[in-house]
Amino acid sequence: FFLAVAAGRAQVQQEPSAETTEGTAISINCSHPGIKTSETIYWYRQLPDRGPAFLGSAHKGTKELPDPPGQLRVAADRRSSALWLTRPRRGDAAVYYCALG
Repeated sequence: FFLAVAAGRAQVQQEPSAETTEGTAISINCSHPGIKTSETIYWYRQLPDRGPAFLGSAHKGTKELPDPPGQLRVAADRRSSALWLTRPRRGDAAVYYCALG
């Protein structure tokens, strides 16, 4: 199935799209080279015909996410992050956003 990806704001860059098959893990990457020390990284997704829903946030390291199952991983230099979906299903097809705040 298809996972669309979009940027949350100008300081954030994401791949235009990402694709996987059901049950095959996928990493959705986000680049934020100008991140400030005080800023936190937020991830959201927007399912078809719904508003954006908060998935999780992190300042550093790795954070487990329960739904959808996966991890939010922040690079050591904090210049990039990734949403890792371990067992994506068709129902996880959505627009995924990262943002700083």
